[in-house]
Amino acid sequence: MRVGVGSTNPVKLSATESALSAIADAPVVEPVAVDSGVSEQPVGERETAAGAENRARNVLDAGEYDLGAGLEGGVAEVEAADGLFLTMWAAVTDGDRLGRGAGPRLRLPDAVATRVRAGEELGPVMDDVLGIDDVAEKQGAAGALTGGIVDRERALAQAVAGALGPFVTDRYE
Repeated sequence: MRVGVGSTNPVKLSATESALSAIADAPVVEPVAVDSGVSEQPVGERETAAGAENRARNVLDAGEYDLGAGLEGGVAEVEAADGLFLTMWAAVTDGDRLGRGAGPRLRLPDAVATRVRAGEELGPVMDDVLGIDDVAEKQGAAGALTGGIVDRERALAQAVAGALGPFVTDRYE
């Protein structure tokens, strides 16, 4: 089985491999550069989830894959709590079925949220705040905001695992 991941980000590739490792005869996972069809900084659950779905579908259009996986990070206001939250969505499709899963939501510090609300992208803001480059390809905001308890790869792997539900169980039929 071949699975294409709609990104060349090594963290997204590793997260997908991690989620799929529990499957017998774990599939080959390959990065595929595709467009998300959403803004560089998705805002809201709907736009973030749509980016993941678009990436998953675009993978299948880009090559001969059994499954397309898309992962998207964004920011969202949530009804249950004040503040701006980091959110993560994953989608997996075989062209007919579509599975969706989400990772944890993490409240952004006010100083970070203010800059993101003003139009800056979360990744570069976190790079600036932390004084390091390419946080998104390392621990991610999730790792920085939890002191490493949950890093970006593990958070995204949980989202992918949730999206795999329709493909690993018959509970969705």
